[in-house]
This record gives sequence, structure tokens and C-alpha cells, in this order.
Amino acid sequence: MKRERLVVGLDVGTTKVACLIANVVDDFIEIIGVGVAPSRGLEKGVVVDIGRTIQSIRKAVEEAENMADVKVREAYVGIAGKHIRSINNSAVISIARSDRIITQEDVRRVIEAARAIPISPDLQIIHIIPRQYIVDGQEGITDPVGMTGTRLEADVHIVLGSVTAVHNLVRCVEAVGIGVKQIVLEPLASAMAVLSSAEKELGVMLVDCGGGTTDISVFRGGDIWFSKTIPIAGEHITNDITVGLQTPIEEAERIKKLYGTCLVDAVGDDEKIEVATLGGEGTRQVSRKKLAKIIEPRVEEILDLAMQEVEEAGYRDLIPAGMVLTGGTSLLHGIVEFAQRRYGITVRRGSVPKNVHGFQEIVESPIFATGVGLLKFAVEGRDFARTLQARRSKGMLSRLFGWFRQFLRGGA
Repeated sequence: MKRERLVVGLDVGTTKVACLIANVVDDFIEIIGVGVAPSRGLEKGVVVDIGRTIQSIRKAVEEAENMADVKVREAYVGIAGKHIRSINNSAVISIARSDRIITQEDVRRVIEAARAIPISPDLQIIHIIPRQYIVDGQEGITDPVGMTGTRLEADVHIVLGSVTAVHNLVRCVEAVGIGVKQIVLEPLASAMAVLSSAEKELGVMLVDCGGGTTDISVFRGGDIWFSKTIPIAGEHITNDITVGLQTPIEEAERIKKLYGTCLVDAVGDDEKIEVATLGGEGTRQVSRKKLAKIIEPRVEEILDLAMQEVEEAGYRDLIPAGMVLTGGTSLLHGIVEFAQRRYGITVRRGSVPKNVHGFQEIVESPIFATGVGLLKFAVEGRDFARTLQARRSKGMLSRLFGWFRQFLRGGA
């Protein structure tokens, strides 16, 4: 029997708020409503003006609701920002029973042991993501339940976020009358939208360059190993153009999208573009090469900072599948070629999953990778952050579902 349900992804970013509503039948996702609004009230991924943020969310949600002709009750909400931290940890427990068969309860215990880390009072756990289990020294196990052993170890990736940042985001969403089904790390959501299982298994670096922040993550063995956010992204390129060409911010954004490139040597010396003046009194001609010379150094800085984070974490040599670019800035002309030349690795622009349909201009755009990824996250059931109490449900059926959620989702 087919199972049909409504799923909502809410991407609250620095420059835009995007609400995607999808009708899901089994694993088939059909987007039926899209709402986009300029984001007012966030700075580098963090809410700084609750009132304006609420207005932006409301506008995007209402637009999506009107298109889909439904009422949104709850949503999967993406989170990013400079406050995000991540660490890897491991823990080990003994299997003392006479039969030595590993159970769901043993998996729960080892995950709980792995999450027992000292954290600052101003931080909270957003996700605990199991990377692998080790049974009596045998590594690379994804499902230890039913195996026989005396020692069970878990390697986990723990994502932390500012308590204040998380609570303010939740407060803004709830003020619109929407329950927060799950707070989801945006790089994790984007990865579900644009990375193939082969890339995640082999080892790949994802760079999600949005408006205010650039989210970096490394996947290997099918799971996330590293995540970090740097507070520099597409709006910094726009600001550079505004200053360099003495033009209004709206005009800088327009010419960045239409004529911008980060390949200076690919622009002819005689190419000219029309640019509005600051006073709004007319336009003037500017060399397109000058525009490229403004853009290229900033793109170089963003990508170098991203690569530096990966190198310092020790994962530079663990990404044989190369780099995948997504987010609005990935649409910048020449950025894929620029990254390939600079780092000598395979680079591509992220593509969308095959089982997501409807509004192809939305589905196929990296601008909406996080929103689409939130839908995928919801459908595939990877709610890593669950409360400890929910995971401690009783009864055979409850324990089975509790293990499944905890194994795939972790706790918060």
C-alpha cells in the first residue's frame, strides 16, 4: 500500500528564505509549492532581528502555501552559521551477556557513551551521526545488531550549535504558527540533495557557498566526517563590486549574475558592460575584465579558506572524489574551472536527486539545494537529533523504531 504524506523544508538563509512543500508517495518526492522571500534579520546565518526574520519566513511560507493550496503545520528547518562547531568522538562498551549477541539496546548505550563529552553551557548538540561501528576490532560496520562480540565501539560525528542561535531560529518559525519537526544542519541537507552515494563512499568535499556563509563538509565511507561554516560568501563578492565599480548594491548583484566571472583571462579586453551609477543619474560603461578582477580574488579567498579548513582537519588527502560546489555562488561563471585549476582535483557543480520532481527550474538550481535536501532528509528518515527520552521507548515495536532512529539519527 502506498504511503502519502506532506513534507515541508524551510531554508532560512542570510540572503533568502525558501519554503518548499512536497507531496511524498513512498520515496517519490513531488514539489507542489515554492515560496521565496528576501531574508531580513539574519547576519551570517544567525538571527539578529527576530521581527524582520519572522516577516521573511511568513512571506515565503504563505507564498508556498498559496501555490500548493495547503496549510503548513510543521517543517524541517535548516541551520548554519559561524556558531556551528563539530567534533568526532568514539566510545566503547562491553557485551557481558553469555550469548554475546549485540542488541539495539547495546547500540543505544554506546551512542550515549559517545555523546558524553564536555561542552560549553552556551552550546547544544544538534546532531550525533554514527560514522561506523567496530566489533572486536572489526571496523567499517554499519549495522552491528545481531552480530556476536564482546566489545562494541562507535565512531560518531557530533554537531554543536549556539543555544541562543538555535532557540531564536525556532522561536521565529513557531511565531509563524509552524512547528519545528527537526533542526537540520544545512551542509548535511545540501549533501543529500547533490552528492551521489558513490562520492560520499569514496570521499568528497562539499562547498555550499550561499549569501552570507559558506558551509564546508567532508564525507567518507558514506557518512559525514567533518563540517564547518566560514562567515564569508556571495554577498561579500557583491559588496566588493559595489565598492570597486561605485554602483548600488542591487546593481552590483545584477551584474554579478549576468556578467560576473572569476576567470580574468577568459574575458576579452574590449568587452564592456553598462553599470548604473551610485546617484541613480544614469549609466556608464565599464570593462568586464575589471569586473572579473574584482570577483576573482574574493572567490580565491573563499575557496582557499574552505580548503584550508579541510587541510587543517587532516582530510585533504581523503577526498579522491574531489569537490562539489553548490549554493547560489556556485552559479558564478567560471567557478568550477577556477577551482579545478587551483587545486588540481575533480570539481563539479552539484546536481539534484533523480527522485525529486516538480518545478524543474527549482529542483535543478543549486540555489535551492538546501531546501531540496531538507525534503530528502525528511523522507529518508535521517532525523539524527532525537531526544533521549524518545529513544528510550518501551515495547518490542517501540524498541525497534527507537533503534532505527537512533542508529541513523543520533540524539540531541
